[in-house]
Amino acid sequence: MNEEKKYEEALAQLEAIVRKLEAGECDIDEIAAQLKTAQRLIKFCQDKLTKTEQELLKIQADRN
Repeated sequence: MNEEKKYEEALAQLEAIVRKLEAGECDIDEIAAQLKTAQRLIKFCQDKLTKTEQELLKIQADRN
């Protein structure tokens, strides 16, 4: 996964996968691939959120 990807882009991709799966637009072979992609996107988003939270906490600590 490209580290330059933005959180919003990854989230939009994840939402598109969810919509596609919920609509039943994937055959059985594509479902596995889509789920693997979704798993990578979820991890990417979680990592971005964790990193941002750590940066915010550091900024708050530096202000005090």
